[in-house]
Amino acid sequence: MWDSTQQTALEQALDRLWVRFLPQIEERVTILESAAFAAGQLSANLLSPSRLSIDQRKAASAAAHQLAGTLGTFGLTQGTVLARELEAVYSRECGPDPALAPRLTEIAAELRALIESRGDQLGSDPAPTPTEGTGGRSDP
Repeated sequence: MWDSTQQTALEQALDRLWVRFLPQIEERVTILESAAFAAGQLSANLLSPSRLSIDQRKAASAAAHQLAGTLGTFGLTQGTVLARELEAVYSRECGPDPALAPRLTEIAAELRALIESRGDQLGSDPAPTPTEGTGGRSDP
């Protein structure tokens, strides 16, 4: 069992990592927001019902996958559930049905709100220290 000093140190380290990786996390949500918008735009191409390109779909699937793991690390389990839902939709070879666009937009907005609420919970603005890292990884 952890004592309160160890628990506080862990929470502070996670807060510093959150601040460090927040721009990448927000970028991933932006990718999901853009993909949701494109999925709702009808295409003139009969083979593809939406304007969501294959590259956008793959980027959205990857962003959702990365968010699912990252958000869980920071205790945002609801964010993990939502990101997994998006990953499943964007992983389909045919892409999402345009009728799902409102739900995709809703999930992206929920993810954005969860991320903002996590930032609001930080007591101070913990700056990452040069000695702390992620085991050589630069991408959560």
